Amino acid sequence: MSQTMRTTVTLLVLGALLAVAAVWGWHATMKPLPAKVDSPICVDTDVKAGEKVFPQQVVVSVYNASDREGLASRSMDLLADEGFVKGQAGNAPNAKVSTAAIWSTEPESPDVRLVASYLGPDVDVERREGVGVGVTVVVGDLFKELSAGRRAVRAKDDAQICSPPIS
Repeated sequence: MSQTMRTTVTLLVLGALLAVAAVWGWHATMKPLPAKVDSPICVDTDVKAGEKVFPQQVVVSVYNASDREGLASRSMDLLADEGFVKGQAGNAPNAKVSTAAIWSTEPESPDVRLVASYLGPDVDVERREGVGVGVTVVVGDLFKELSAGRRAVRAKDDAQICSPPIS
């Protein structure tokens, strides 16, 4: 086989490989991207009696029952500054809350007790379904600032809290 013939065959083979790679690349780029999977804000986490619960383990949702615009998001930011994980925020226009309240079906759970320690002695813990994820806090017109809360709360009994998912 002559030098010219070998060069021609080599160029044809390389051209064919380039064409195959181009077709494969075109098909790969035209496939739809995988759908985004929304991860949950929090997941149910078991806490054994005697275990400590810290703010970074607790998701808090805050709702505004006052006429003060932005009170829920400002209150959420204050709680996040203390280490709590942000849940949902919004308005609770029909709620009758003067300072702060926690809505929970488990008022003695360690996450509720921990959040309550930051809302001051006037916080009202109501046994009712919360509207947000995690611990539901509702703030009213007289709510001004957080109290010096506890660093952790020890679970009195086995409990289940809503904690941020571990990535």
